[in-house]
Amino acid sequence: MKPAMTDTTKIRVKRLGFSYRGRTVLNNVSLDCADNAITALTGPSGVGKSTFLMTLNRLWENIPETEMTGTVVIKLQGVFRDVYASSMPLTELRKKVGMVFQTPNPLPMSIRRNILFPLKIAGEKNSRFMEERLEQVLTVANLWNEVKDRLKDDARTLSGGQQQRLCIARALVLEPEVLLLDEPTSSLDRASTAVIEELLIGLKENLCILVVSHYLEQVARIADQTVCFETGGVLA
Repeated sequence: MKPAMTDTTKIRVKRLGFSYRGRTVLNNVSLDCADNAITALTGPSGVGKSTFLMTLNRLWENIPETEMTGTVVIKLQGVFRDVYASSMPLTELRKKVGMVFQTPNPLPMSIRRNILFPLKIAGEKNSRFMEERLEQVLTVANLWNEVKDRLKDDARTLSGGQQQRLCIARALVLEPEVLLLDEPTSSLDRASTAVIEELLIGLKENLCILVVSHYLEQVARIADQTVCFETGGVLA
């Protein structure tokens, strides 16, 4: 029997199953993740780690021939909510559960517009507030001093490490409570990786962070909790 959810529990997954085109990817996965902590998801390729992340923000729902069973409950604004309940708007969920992908994916627009784009999509019209958020999240991502004089430049001209920090800043602009990262340093050099790791350790003060990583040394450096996936499920 799983313990009752505590003040530190942020995410509770129970009996999660997921299949794609009839092939089982995840089977009977149950897992709790703590707030203000980094949970690392490890294991071989192809065992469902990235899929697991997508079940937390329902990113899989537009993929054809997929099926999910089980429950995902996340504490949002102090209240535990079933993220698959009809009362949970998808737009609200995506604001509160942000995601950063393996390959940096800056939009084909300026650095400034990359950061402000989610705010505009959310209907924000206060230009002063948006400019304040721009500086805030770029500062948090340790990027402001590097780009403050080139905000009109195409974001794709940034280095790989800078692009990934930009993507993290963009994910933070809507003030999420959970941040999902799918192998965020796999395409980066050692120096850029160290910057991202330091950034994530700082971010956990205000977030629940889940990181997919194949690098056991990285997991040892940053993780408060480690979950090892095997074919169809998890080991711990």
